[in-house]
Amino acid sequence: MIISCLDLEGVLVPEIWIVVSKKTGIKELSLTTRDEPDYDKLMRRRLGILKTHRIKLRDIQSVISKIELLSGAKAFLDKLRAARQVVILSDTYYEFAMPLIKKLGYPMLWCNWLVVDSKGYIADYHLRQKNGKEKSVRGLRNLGYRVYAAGDSYNDLAMLKAADKGILFRPPVNIAKEFSKFKIAQNYAGLLKFFV
Repeated sequence: MIISCLDLEGVLVPEIWIVVSKKTGIKELSLTTRDEPDYDKLMRRRLGILKTHRIKLRDIQSVISKIELLSGAKAFLDKLRAARQVVILSDTYYEFAMPLIKKLGYPMLWCNWLVVDSKGYIADYHLRQKNGKEKSVRGLRNLGYRVYAAGDSYNDLAMLKAADKGILFRPPVNIAKEFSKFKIAQNYAGLLKFFV
């Protein structure tokens, strides 16, 4: 039995923080795990920026509610789910992702959650598990499943390495060059062939 593990942002939906950056006009929020491999450093920076600019969770959720799926993502996911079990492994947060998960037809999502203060500001974040993507893949393999995984950023690499098969989906040039041992899919047709 094969389980397919997919990253969310960059694979099925746009990068949430880039969309928030464009909507707010705060360029510093556009950095993602494609740019900064240290996730805690990246998130601490984001939280500081949100506090400085007095942006609340509801403000970000309002932007996210208007995000559309990447073109072809829903059809791809439907075809993949008809052939394989699928788990979305993401470093995002349930408080951000649920409107997008609804648009995708409620696939299984394993991600993190936010700590919000009494005034509605994001005070902190809570990881479901450190190195959660990699550990999820290893856990599924320990249960006897074969795992195929796809992602696009630095934070997906450990997951891809831990999987039986890993593939980069539309990675930035720097990641594609640095990690050339991974196959690359540039479209959903190629990604579907990899999984099935």
